[in-house]
Amino acid sequence: MDLKDSESVVLTAYHSFTPSRIHLAEESYAPLATTHSPVSRKVQHRVLTRMSATGAMPPSPPERSVSRDSQDSMEDYWSEVRNIEEDCQGGQEEMIERSSIDEVELEEAWLHEAGLSTLVSGTLIDSPAEALLSTLTRSQAAMVKKRLDNYTQTMRKRNKQPIRHVRDVFSTADTSTAEHTPPVSSNGQIAPKLPHWTPPKACQPCQAFRPVESSVKERQMEVYILSFEEPYSEGVTAHRKGRDCHDCQRIRKGDKDLPKFQIVTPKQGLTRVHDLSSEDIKKIGCISLIELTTFYDALGIELKRNRMVRSKVRETGIFGVPLTTLLENDQRKFPGSKVPLVFKKLLSKLEQTGLQTEGILRVPGSASRVKHLRQELDTKFYEDRFDWEQVRHNDAAGLLKMFIRELPHPLLTQQHMPAFTAAQNISSPKHQLQALHLLILLLPEVNRDTLKALLEFLKKVVAYEEKNRMSLWNVSMIVAPNLFTSRDKTSRQEEMQGAAGAAHLVRLLIIYQDLLWTVPCFLISHVRKMNEAATSKKTPSSEKTKRKLLRRRTTDREKEKSEVTDLREGVIRVQAPLHAKVSMAIQLDNETKARDVMARFDFENGQGSRSLSRRQKCFLFEVGGNIGERCLDPDTHLLEVYRVNPQCEWILKSRTT
Repeated sequence: MDLKDSESVVLTAYHSFTPSRIHLAEESYAPLATTHSPVSRKVQHRVLTRMSATGAMPPSPPERSVSRDSQDSMEDYWSEVRNIEEDCQGGQEEMIERSSIDEVELEEAWLHEAGLSTLVSGTLIDSPAEALLSTLTRSQAAMVKKRLDNYTQTMRKRNKQPIRHVRDVFSTADTSTAEHTPPVSSNGQIAPKLPHWTPPKACQPCQAFRPVESSVKERQMEVYILSFEEPYSEGVTAHRKGRDCHDCQRIRKGDKDLPKFQIVTPKQGLTRVHDLSSEDIKKIGCISLIELTTFYDALGIELKRNRMVRSKVRETGIFGVPLTTLLENDQRKFPGSKVPLVFKKLLSKLEQTGLQTEGILRVPGSASRVKHLRQELDTKFYEDRFDWEQVRHNDAAGLLKMFIRELPHPLLTQQHMPAFTAAQNISSPKHQLQALHLLILLLPEVNRDTLKALLEFLKKVVAYEEKNRMSLWNVSMIVAPNLFTSRDKTSRQEEMQGAAGAAHLVRLLIIYQDLLWTVPCFLISHVRKMNEAATSKKTPSSEKTKRKLLRRRTTDREKEKSEVTDLREGVIRVQAPLHAKVSMAIQLDNETKARDVMARFDFENGQGSRSLSRRQKCFLFEVGGNIGERCLDPDTHLLEVYRVNPQCEWILKSRTT
């Protein structure tokens, strides 16, 4: 019977030696159970492994028929689940007591992560939250109002006077001329009102992705032109009013038929996550949470959060230690480290010995050897006594997956796991990718950097598919059980559908990782407005501070007059402290790009320089003004940056790593 007669893929048997195939079912992925239980990472896999505990999968319902290709397509997934179960046997399983989820607590956690905790503390004036709120679109502001109103109503149900009411924050149109008494908080202060904001103009629906014909002769592939100018929530709100949009076609075929997304390069240049300062990235995370919640609401998806459960975690060793603790230990020896050193070592070992090995990641190593190596890593790694020569590629693969599974907090974070699960069921490739994009920007920095290192390695594995027999779908099926965990007790059918959805998400993360680690222009615009609003609110606190600030400004003006008296409109002065010629005035025009400035400095300083080949590569940065720091893409049009940030400094320097 044809696949279209079945609503989902049902795996009827487990064949340990049948070659895997890479067909993806055409049906949509049903959601995993939304009930969340904060049990340990090891115990969570037991639910899945019931499916394969006896070596065979559950029989197919009599009214459904599934092709052999679909059965084989999930073989690697369930094989990996069995391997995980075997690794967990005999180990200590620490059960975490389940606690009830308080709605007020969840709303407070959302407001805190969104940078809006001051909305319930009565200290909005001159706070970062005020600057953030002043930059929101109408849809985003409505979502914040909805969350705050839910918090208020829940507090009232608990017979507690809310600290602040939603009407105290968001001003609404009122035709009455009667004056209302200002609300007073519990500490006796008058609650401030949010300043008025002007929402940006919304673009036409579905213009962000326009399918065009590819020039590839072998097969016709649709290329979607992707723009980052408009907030995703604004586009999807208008999009839902239309019908039968081309953007909402499902991804139905194999790996080679995934849609291609081509980014429209903005004149201000593409910005990657590592191009921004840590302070600005934190602001990006706050805005991304608000935007994701608004985006899901527009799609009719309830954005749920898992409660963060505090439990005792290891502070020494390697396995079961939080990523932040590992990174702090590494940064004592190697300042500027972004990814835990042991994780990088495991990836490096696999790249050196296993990329061309057939079945890499799929074929497990000896369980006893992996257990022994795990113990040695725990005790000898930070003493520089661990012998990496004894680690085989299969051992390294097992240790890598074990490291990910045994993290006390999931790599994709406990609180955002439901949002990742919900993304599995978004039918539109466009909207699914946008959801993943916002979720990546939401992750803590160490989680995001570690995930990127993993995905870069997996992309290399897929590149050697002809030799290692590991396709994109094979790799995704093996990695998915280690990243995603089951949600309480669910039906067997739901578990199987969720397995396919999790593997599909991993597939998207691998293939579109460069796009997902790009910061959209509309988020950077939010950050610029936040910084401008925060700067305008800063006032000297004392007369002494005022005098000191005035003296500094006077000195700066005199210095500018003496050094840049030749600068006119559209002329910038670039500082290059690492070059022999440390300063240069450059006239900008519509065609001047960052790469032109970099090339000019290299030419001016390269004559007779013996150390040119040994010098670190330098990039042009915009520093200060309405941005903390941004490394400019070589194709950035500098005049566009000059117009949006005329007060910034232009510095040519190397990246800090």
